[in-house]
Amino acid sequence: MNQEIAQPGTQPISAARNFSILLSSTPRGARLARLLATDALRSWGLPDEKASHIVAELAANAATHGRLPGRSFRLTLYVIDSTLRIEVTDTRGDRRPTPQTPAADAESGRGLLLVDALADRWGVTEDRFPRKTVWAELHIAPSSVERRDCGKRSPRRLAP
Repeated sequence: MNQEIAQPGTQPISAARNFSILLSSTPRGARLARLLATDALRSWGLPDEKASHIVAELAANAATHGRLPGRSFRLTLYVIDSTLRIEVTDTRGDRRPTPQTPAADAESGRGLLLVDALADRWGVTEDRFPRKTVWAELHIAPSSVERRDCGKRSPRRLAP
């Protein structure tokens, strides 16, 4: 049997990776979703800037518009080959998100416009009632995967 052995701290891009966690439908839970997603992506050696913005928006929507007292939302990240899929599942299947064009002076209402601009594709999947999952996908180029130790430099010697 042939097996590829990865260097410590790296994983081939073709490796399937996932992360899933249940969080409280509160602003604190939404913030924690973004922080945990960023941490997971960094530990996998993947770019996290676009993904963290998408997670922040989807989690904030779940905590604000998908909230039912006593119910949580689930954040799930999948990486398969060169695709990162972000899923946020909440318990308000009766409220499907729709992008809106807010007034210029509005303080909210731009989240799904941001998701639409950053993601390669996104959508909503109905789950067993009363749940829904809002998902977004990002293409991750194999060249964007960095080795965790690529930023370390060997110590320089000073000439005597």
